[in-house]
Amino acid sequence: MVKLWIANTDNEWFDFLSSKPSIDEVNFWQPSGDRTFRALQRGEFLVFRLKAPRNAIGGFGIFDRASTLPISTAWEAFGDKNGAPNLSSLRTQISGYRQELLSRTDYAIVCRILLQPIFLPESEWFRLPPSWPATGAQSGKTYSTDNSEGRALWQKVMALRDWSLPDLIAESSDDRATPRYGEPVLIKPRLGQGAFRVAVIDAYGRQCAVSGGRVLPALEAAHIKPFGEGGEHEVANGLLLRRDIHRVFDAGYVTIDPDLRFVVSERVKTDFNNGEEYRRLHGRTLIVPKDHRLWPSAAALDWHNRNAFLDSIA
Repeated sequence: MVKLWIANTDNEWFDFLSSKPSIDEVNFWQPSGDRTFRALQRGEFLVFRLKAPRNAIGGFGIFDRASTLPISTAWEAFGDKNGAPNLSSLRTQISGYRQELLSRTDYAIVCRILLQPIFLPESEWFRLPPSWPATGAQSGKTYSTDNSEGRALWQKVMALRDWSLPDLIAESSDDRATPRYGEPVLIKPRLGQGAFRVAVIDAYGRQCAVSGGRVLPALEAAHIKPFGEGGEHEVANGLLLRRDIHRVFDAGYVTIDPDLRFVVSERVKTDFNNGEEYRRLHGRTLIVPKDHRLWPSAAALDWHNRNAFLDSIA
């Protein structure tokens, strides 16, 4: 069984993003940050129901996760993939829903991250299911492939995208089974840069993996093996680091050894005649995610130790 959630979709958000080619991810934000989103699990579909006077389905995206974040962090992670040309415009959109002036505060919003979104041209918009409420007042409605209406919607969505079998994985069932063509399964696409950042933020409990600092605007998701060198946007290839530690990590002045300890190069002292703030952290054991599967990849760490770190790991 796979669920689809048809969501009332801001027409301005939709029009802005549909004008952009080849978008790999978007933030389908919820203006209030005091509610959680549990309608979908990873790999299910969020379907765009365009508001009146359109009253049609205009596209969809694959749900990855929901996370409550300050609006500044959401903007840094997704930029105009939030559905606005700049942060000021995004604030204006959200203020209209919250009915309060929010131009200065770094308030929280719920980021519902969608991967591989599809924005259909108007000629391909299609009707809502018969059971969709006539008023459309609610924020969304769940459909499931265990009934005819939900399955028909799922088949329509699948027909609109050229999915290949390697992209399909039944995460909620036996992962060893190969899904049959036409069988409803969850989708597991690759993360984009923004989704990677949010996934790392959540995995590390919103604290720097080295210093333990929790000031979110000062934290960044670092790739252990850079994306440009073939590293993936995967949590196991990521670390949540304080901004300055991220910079010296990328520059090779610090690394993480195979025992997950923070190692500082002697070059910090010889090159800058300083660096005590980093040398004090030398030997500290990394703060790791609770889920062992998300711990730093041994292969990625080995790459950084051999190719980026300015000293050698004994």
